[in-house]
Amino acid sequence: MSQPAPQFLFDFGSPNAFLAHEAIPAIEKRIGAKFEYVPVLLGGIFKATNNKSPAETLAGIKNKREFHALETDRFLRRYGVKPYIWNPHFPVNTLNLMRAAVAAQLEGVFETYVAAAFHHMWEEPKKMDDLEIAIAALESSGLDAKKLLTRAQEPDVKARLIANTEDAVNRGAFGSPTFFVGKEMFFGKEQLRDVEEMYG
Repeated sequence: MSQPAPQFLFDFGSPNAFLAHEAIPAIEKRIGAKFEYVPVLLGGIFKATNNKSPAETLAGIKNKREFHALETDRFLRRYGVKPYIWNPHFPVNTLNLMRAAVAAQLEGVFETYVAAAFHHMWEEPKKMDDLEIAIAALESSGLDAKKLLTRAQEPDVKARLIANTEDAVNRGAFGSPTFFVGKEMFFGKEQLRDVEEMYG
């Protein structure tokens, strides 16, 4: 029986989600399947699961942050992707960016939008929770940013993002990046290897 398409639950605020996004195209070629990108609100997941970001959880723990950096270096080498540039405005409130991702799905520009939002968060980092900065950044990537950010405020868009987030928690998610292959859950960019093995 063939496996269902792998799902990638993501929030633009996660640098590890960005690295996963960068690694995914080569994996898709190898497994012959496209990842389904599912926008979720990481803040909502953290709140529902009493979790915190690695920036908080790794603080003050001897050797753990260093290992985290080593693990990231291994990931970059394995997948041949560039490192992110740390966003000096971290943590960025991604609520409007994630709502606009849902709007972009409805407007048929989702892939372009995802690439642009990740780019302006982790390749040319900007304060993307500043509305004017976000509009200028997204427009520079060829998107009708005002249209997307206006639609992002519509009740159906807000409801869909909430539903995606609640569904993620109900299925076991507690952070980003999270992947699903059917009911099998994988957490963290390093588990992309295990996701790929499901299609071996």
